[in-house]
Amino acid sequence: MAAGCLLPILLPVKINASEAAPEAVQPYVQLQQQIQEALRKEHPEWIEPNGDCPICKAYESRLAELLALSSATEHRSAA
Repeated sequence: MAAGCLLPILLPVKINASEAAPEAVQPYVQLQQQIQEALRKEHPEWIEPNGDCPICKAYESRLAELLALSSATEHRSAA
């Protein structure tokens, strides 16, 4: 499972839609769906018999983590 090498840090990060403006969350939700669809299409072997895709979830978590780090860096440089 080479994908594990690409994702050294996996932290589940979720956006609480009630805390953010719906228009701000929608692009993230759409991007998440596009990534999941692309990964499932490209790697059907990652999909478990029950339809779950742990590697897809790992990619989603990593993206959320990177977006959070990017946001934190922007806030620090703006201050």
